[in-house]
Amino acid sequence: MIGEPTWTREKLQRLVHREIGDYQLIVVSNRQPYVHELVEGRISINSPAGGLTTAIDPLMQECGGTWVAYGGGEGDYYAVDEKNRVQVPPDDPSYTLRLVWLTEQEQKGYYAGFSNEGLWPLCHNAFIEPTFQAADWETYKTVNNVFARQVLDEIDGRPAAVFTQDYHLALLPRLLREADPDIITGQFWHIPWPTYEIFRICPWGDQLLDGLLGNDLLGFHIGDHCDNFMEAASRVIGSQVHDEYNLVYQKEEPTIVRPFPISVDFEAINEESQSPEVTLEIERVMDEFDLGGKVVGLGIDRIDYTKGIPHRIRSIGRFFEKNPEYTGKVVFVQAGVMSRANIHAYQQLSAQIDHELEDVNGRFRTDNWQPIIYLPDNLPAVTLAALRRIARFCVVSSLHDGMNLVAKEYVASRFDEDGVLILSPFTGSAHELTDSLIVNPYATEEFADAILDAVEMPVEERRERMVRMRDVVEENNIYMWAARLFVDMMQGARRSRRPIRSL
Repeated sequence: MIGEPTWTREKLQRLVHREIGDYQLIVVSNRQPYVHELVEGRISINSPAGGLTTAIDPLMQECGGTWVAYGGGEGDYYAVDEKNRVQVPPDDPSYTLRLVWLTEQEQKGYYAGFSNEGLWPLCHNAFIEPTFQAADWETYKTVNNVFARQVLDEIDGRPAAVFTQDYHLALLPRLLREADPDIITGQFWHIPWPTYEIFRICPWGDQLLDGLLGNDLLGFHIGDHCDNFMEAASRVIGSQVHDEYNLVYQKEEPTIVRPFPISVDFEAINEESQSPEVTLEIERVMDEFDLGGKVVGLGIDRIDYTKGIPHRIRSIGRFFEKNPEYTGKVVFVQAGVMSRANIHAYQQLSAQIDHELEDVNGRFRTDNWQPIIYLPDNLPAVTLAALRRIARFCVVSSLHDGMNLVAKEYVASRFDEDGVLILSPFTGSAHELTDSLIVNPYATEEFADAILDAVEMPVEERRERMVRMRDVVEENNIYMWAARLFVDMMQGARRSRRPIRSL
């Protein structure tokens, strides 16, 4: 299956229909793929940034089914019907979005609290101490039960395959399995899984592991994360682990644990980059920020302490210290969007970034130039596409990451076969994009030298490297990722401890 030519939406659609058959396909996540906001009394619809939405939405558009998610938009309540459903995408509806309502206290405890002050730093080795509050854990359990009731109501006793996303809903699979053992359950964990020594910090790690082992299939980005999970399952709750088969037995029931490196829709990004709208936006951006005649570097990140943005800024400063001849000739554009601003660690990060920017721009700016242009705004997709086209080099300097799709988006956008990717070895992408300049973000001297290499790399070498990276991303695209997941989830369940009910 996977050795065939490049996967497409159409091939994936045929495969999923064959594998799912008469089963309902249910995707469950905290984040919704379409948010309804109220703007001057009218409903405005946007799609939030992030790897999860980028990856899953095109699949649901082709495969149909229902996506169950938290309704966090001000206009969401007005957009849904009496069963809290709305058809999406708005311009060409192809699947159902079912929204779950949470109280402010539930959202704070489950999302901001346990998920993002506890699990996020725990899993990212971010040198930010995880905060574990008993009240947050109780709310996390409550919300997982809320989602379980909504999913079971949507299934309504019919055959179903439920594909849960990420770390907010670790308890959901076990709840579903206990309510209806015939439900096929799969989950993809979009962030790293830490080593046993780090994971054991979590006071309720045993319950998290048991919840996740309610899945027929559990996917991570890379093999190391699978190994870490299986070790934790063995040592924390005594699960029987078969490393050679990637199987974990909990309560005498098997879970397949496998790596599935997530990717992007290569063809869609490649085509978008060549559109007239992006070409016009390139002209506007070049003019607004006076980028003409300069070598442009680019960072696109959610402003998060795992992305290594302060390290990146310091390394850019060091680049100009070591290479003053590039003053006025190289400019770095750091684009991003603020997130989780109510969490203290993110407030500290924002202040740290501002401090580093003031230092570098203060030391090197001239009357008509500054080295770093900072755009901490939710920029339109067309502007991000234009920046990817403009940039001679793109920097992804994560301190720890599951995959990081920014790297793959940059490669997919470069239909001109030009550009250099500077990539942290602490990303899942580094396992695939080996023709990038891989540099430790903590090693400031080497990081600065990598920027110089990107600036001075001959066009022939840039193209050779980019062609090879584009081949990798084109072949291992989002549809291959989904195909592998669906086949392993459905076929693994059919081979598991319990028979699938006849249809």
